[in-house]
Amino acid sequence: MYFFLRNVSVLDLCFTTSIVPQMLVNMWGGNKKISYAGCMVQYWVALALGSTECVLLAVMAVDHYVAVCWPLHYTSIMYPRLCHLLAAASWSSGFANSFLQSSMAMVLPLCGNRRVDHFFCELLIIVKLSCVDTGPTESKMFIARLIILGMPVSIILTTYVCIARAVVKMRSAEGRKKAFRTCASHLMVVSLFYGTIMFLYLQPKDNYSQDQSKALAVLYMILAPTLNPLVYTLRNKDMKKAVRSLMGTEQV
Repeated sequence: MYFFLRNVSVLDLCFTTSIVPQMLVNMWGGNKKISYAGCMVQYWVALALGSTECVLLAVMAVDHYVAVCWPLHYTSIMYPRLCHLLAAASWSSGFANSFLQSSMAMVLPLCGNRRVDHFFCELLIIVKLSCVDTGPTESKMFIARLIILGMPVSIILTTYVCIARAVVKMRSAEGRKKAFRTCASHLMVVSLFYGTIMFLYLQPKDNYSQDQSKALAVLYMILAPTLNPLVYTLRNKDMKKAVRSLMGTEQV
């Protein structure tokens, strides 16, 4: 579990770093410009990291399923090599999805349209700047988003249905409580992250709102990565003990 949490931590750090510095410059700096190459790199990196997190959260759901439903076999099933392969697959699929969608956006002519009405170079905004019919391109991108979002969500729902069945069958109240502690943090992160991006990127393009896009982007790109360390650590016994010790409420 901690191996995947390290991956999430690195991912969130890179995610916010790719967006927040330029966003602060745009909000408070005098120069609100970004080069075309810088814009392409920003939306490519942001999309790659966001896609990676989609897959990685599904991998963590499988990890929790094994921990709750097969606790005695956990170390033999989730052995280190498999964990490394699953993490590598998450990062690879995320960057592959970004390369696919970014490639389709990069070939669209902008015809002099250079004003991005957003606090970062978001892929859908760049597509809408094009002066040609983007219908076919947007349809292909929607299919790619449906795959990178739909498959992980299906895995997460399936694993948690199995976990719920296993928890119901537990006779021990302590066992059910322990299973809940194992999954609660992950469920909170999944709800916040997937709730916003699915509402934003899987809605019909006729319902797309610029202001709504900005608000939701703040949620999943800034607020969610900021809250993740708190969500995951506040339920950790060692972390609670360290916090109490730091506040002077417990002697070490």
